[in-house]
Amino acid sequence: MARRLPSLPALRAFEAAGRHLSFRRAAEELWVTPSAISHQVQRLEQELGTALFVRKTRAIALTPAGERYLDGVRRAFDLLAEETRAVRAPERAVLRVSLLASFATHWLVPRLGRFAAAHPEIELRLEPSNALVDLKGGEADLAIRYGTGGWPEVEATLLLADRIAPVVSPALLERGPPIAAPADLLHHTLLLSYAREPIEWPVWSAAHGFDLARARTLMLHDYNIVLEAALAGQGVAMGRHALIGERLRSGALVQPLAGPPFAPPGLGYWLVTRTGPLPSRVAAFIDWIRGEAAASGHPAPRKD
Repeated sequence: MARRLPSLPALRAFEAAGRHLSFRRAAEELWVTPSAISHQVQRLEQELGTALFVRKTRAIALTPAGERYLDGVRRAFDLLAEETRAVRAPERAVLRVSLLASFATHWLVPRLGRFAAAHPEIELRLEPSNALVDLKGGEADLAIRYGTGGWPEVEATLLLADRIAPVVSPALLERGPPIAAPADLLHHTLLLSYAREPIEWPVWSAAHGFDLARARTLMLHDYNIVLEAALAGQGVAMGRHALIGERLRSGALVQPLAGPPFAPPGLGYWLVTRTGPLPSRVAAFIDWIRGEAAASGHPAPRKD
């Protein structure tokens, strides 16, 4: 037997008006006009053949039939909402991570499949930027920054310790001039990535007695472009070993100077969060990425 039911808009209008005992407040809740609520209720009363409200000059009141019907409609709506929640796919928690595009491209993205498999309940949104986002103000849930730490009003822990050394394409070495000592770098263009406080070239130069002020430099937007320029033989890049391991193994980039890469204290990629307790989605990502860092060959030093 077919069910004879009133229209859903009429039932919603009646339930809201009966709950508020006001057509105006029901209209505000449902984003319609008071006259639309009144019209829907009148249509429902005509269909039922009974009055649901007593209209007064500045107020409305439920009739006995209206009170009984409101109770039933409310229970029906509650049941409908409960069943809808039961079958609806669970909402995924959104995690916004601010980070350098180069770190995302060369280190994080190749590993993201494992995070998605371990945490399907989290929707990860990577937001590449060279700027220091305001974590306290909610611009992101977590940041991964490159440097030596010491940022104010945040919690920062070293994720990946980095080692650095100048790198070039074999083609640049073939055409010369040769690079046998740090001073020979003055005959080449040094490729720098934009940063509020440049780190790699200044700390490497200070440790190796190289006068960076005399060098010919080319400032590029980010480290991805620096690597592409180095691969194209356009100059010398400061190689971040945490990111360029594959290019060194393949021979696409080489270290022209003898000796091991330099490991400045505290230099690397840092996990940065706002102070205080962390949401579960942030804690889950931190636990996962620390595990990936430990397996990468560039983990942060353990604190005894």
